[in-house]
Amino acid sequence: MPLLYSVGKVTVGNALMLGWRPHVEGLEFVPRTGGAIFAGNHLSVADELFLGAVVPRHLAFWAKSDYFDGTGLSGWFTRNLLNGLGAIRVQRAGGRDALAAFDGAIPVLKSGDCVVVYPEGTRSPDGKLYRGRTGVARLAVAAGVPIIPVGTLGTEKVQPIGQPYPMPFRGKITVRFGKPIETANRADDRTALRALTDEVMGEIQKLTGQEYVPRYAPAKPTES
Repeated sequence: MPLLYSVGKVTVGNALMLGWRPHVEGLEFVPRTGGAIFAGNHLSVADELFLGAVVPRHLAFWAKSDYFDGTGLSGWFTRNLLNGLGAIRVQRAGGRDALAAFDGAIPVLKSGDCVVVYPEGTRSPDGKLYRGRTGVARLAVAAGVPIIPVGTLGTEKVQPIGQPYPMPFRGKITVRFGKPIETANRADDRTALRALTDEVMGEIQKLTGQEYVPRYAPAKPTES
């Protein structure tokens, strides 16, 4: 676990655990060793904070490339912070740049680390669970690692869109983990990847009880 990430767990992580006392279920499904992808629903920026707080392993999150390219003192600080946390750089534009981010994640997974993916691609605008994008399946099959379904509830009340930090005494946080979905010997053609992605989204829906919408979530200018 990177030193800076360890410091964050002791400070920010413990503050979240003490301040909100999230209810956690299925932690026994989190593998103690080996690479894995955590695939969850996405209601708030706080999803990442609470997931990092409750999982006793290092989690590599995606961070948009803008955060790595800042200038001046603040840019230097943000860039070094993300590198110290083991974040994975990703281009929002998609295409070849997005594929490069996935290529960067494969060695991370094969080395035995964990990566977090939100298959919906953006935060839910209305609390519903939207169709997942196949990148999570493509990455898991390419790296040969299991997918751990994650269901997080309550974060949209703790940190609504536009709120810069979690607000205390707002809502109850629940984090649920499902049984690992093995990807060994899975095909990597379009049909198989779509089926695997739908399977993952089905397991997430079981954990959250959200209404499922069989179309992609609309992108918003403020998404992160």
